[in-house]
Amino acid sequence: MRCLVTGATGYIGGRLTPRLLDAGHSVVCLSRSAARLRDVPWAGRAEVVEGDLSDPTTLPAAFEGVDVAYFLMHSLGHPDFERIDREAAHNFATAAKAAGVSRIVYLGGPEPPPDEHPSAHLRSRAEVAKILLDSGVPTAVLRAPVIIGSGSASFEMLRYLTERLPIMITPRWVRNRIQPIAVRDVLRYLIGVATLPAEVNRGFDIGGRDVLTYLEMMRRYARVAGLRRRIILPLRPLSPWLSAHWVGAVTPVPNAIARPLVGSLIHEAFAHEHDIAEYIPDEEPARGGEPNEEPASLLGFDEAVRLALGKVRAANVETRWSNAVGRDAAAEPLPSDPDWSGGSIDVDERTREVAAPAPALWRVIEGVGGENGWYSFPLAWSVRGWLDRLVGGVGLRRGRRDRNHLLVGEALDWWRVEEIKPGELLRLRAEMRVPGRAWLEMSAEPGPDGTSLYRQRAIFVPRGLAGHAYWASVLPFHGMIFSGMARNIASQASR
Repeated sequence: MRCLVTGATGYIGGRLTPRLLDAGHSVVCLSRSAARLRDVPWAGRAEVVEGDLSDPTTLPAAFEGVDVAYFLMHSLGHPDFERIDREAAHNFATAAKAAGVSRIVYLGGPEPPPDEHPSAHLRSRAEVAKILLDSGVPTAVLRAPVIIGSGSASFEMLRYLTERLPIMITPRWVRNRIQPIAVRDVLRYLIGVATLPAEVNRGFDIGGRDVLTYLEMMRRYARVAGLRRRIILPLRPLSPWLSAHWVGAVTPVPNAIARPLVGSLIHEAFAHEHDIAEYIPDEEPARGGEPNEEPASLLGFDEAVRLALGKVRAANVETRWSNAVGRDAAAEPLPSDPDWSGGSIDVDERTREVAAPAPALWRVIEGVGGENGWYSFPLAWSVRGWLDRLVGGVGLRRGRRDRNHLLVGEALDWWRVEEIKPGELLRLRAEMRVPGRAWLEMSAEPGPDGTSLYRQRAIFVPRGLAGHAYWASVLPFHGMIFSGMARNIASQASR
C-alpha cells in the first residue's frame, strides 16, 4: 500500500512512519519543510512532499496514488488550535476524496459523556473526527486516552510531576479513572486499521489493560522508576485553570500545552467498548521478524512505563535514536520530540583546542584514572571517593587493570567502561552512590595542521527530587573540577 502520513515530524507520526516502511508499505510524508525530516533515522526510505494543510492547493501532489491517509496533525499549543485543526481536517478530507483514497485513519481523543461540557481539547478532537467520518472516504477514528511513551505530552506531564514532587497537593481530578495505553499498542492499532473492510466507517475506543486513577498512575510510576512512595493529597478547590499553572510551574511542559491537557483530565477517559479486538486481537502471534520475538500482546501500565524509561536512562544521549525503529523502541525518545520531553538530563560540556594530533590526545584520554589520576584537583576526587565508601559505594579503590589501555566492561575507579571507539571516544558509567545515573564522555577529534579538539561531557539523569538537589549542590564545583580536567588533559597531550 501507499500511505500518506501527516505529522511525520510529530510524536506519533515520527514513530509510525518507520513501522509502515518496515511492514513493506511505501510512505509519503507531508511536511511544510522537507528539511525537518532530513536527519531522521529513516531518511531516504520515505518520500517527502512539501505542503501545508492550511493551503488546499499544495495537497494534490501528496495524495497522488495514496491508498491510506493518516491524519496525525494537531495544533495543540497554538492559541487558535480549534480553528486550525478544523480547517486542516476539511482540506485533508476534500483532498483525500478527490484523490480516491481508500481509507482515512485518525488518532483522536476519548469522548466525554454527553451530559458533560467537554474541554476545548476533546471538543476539537471530536469535531475533527466528525469531519473525517463525514468525508465520504471510509474512516477509522482511534480514540486514545493518555499515551505512555517518552515524548508524549501526557506522559511527560506525569513523569515530571511524579519525579520532582515527593509530596503533592493535587486537584480532585487525580481520582478520575483513566485507561492509559502504551505507544507501542497505539502504533499497532494505527497500522492494523489500515486494512479494515471498506464498509467500516466509525470510531473505536482504545486503551491498555489497566484502568487507573491519575493518583494510582503517579504512585505506580514512582514504583517502576525506583522512587520512594509519593504522598499525594487531593485538594478539592484546585480548579483546572490553577492546575494548569501548577503543572507549568513544576514541569517543563509549556503552559499552552499543559492547559488543554489538564482541562481534559476533568473527564474520565476509559474505553466504553472494545470493538477494535474484532479486527485487531489483543494478542497477535510473533511474526518472526526479531530474535526471540514474543507475541504482540496489549501492554499494562507498568510495562509501558518500563519501556518508556528504558533507554532514556542510557548515556548515549546524542545517538540513542539510531536504531529506534524496533517494536519496543517506540516508547523511547526521537530527535523530532520536543526539547522538554524525555525526562531531565543535566549536562556539563567542555571543549578545548589541543596543540597536538588526535592520537596523542587519545593516549591521555585512555590513560585517565587509577594511578594516572583525573587531571584535576586530586584532593576533591579523593574526598568524594571517601564519601562514596562511607555510604557503601565502591570509592576510588578499584583503580584500573592496565596503566595505558582499557576494555569495554572493566572497572575504572568508581566508573565502568561502557563504550570505547579507539582513537575517538571513551564513555564511562558511574558506579558511585548517587540519586540518579551518571556518565562521563571524553573524545578526540582531528583538527587542522596537526591539532585536535578535546570534548568532555558529564551527563546526569536525576532520580526524583533528591537527584535534582544533588546536581544543584555539586554544580558550583563543576566549574573548578571539570574545567580543570579539560584544561589539564589538553595540556598533557600537548607535551
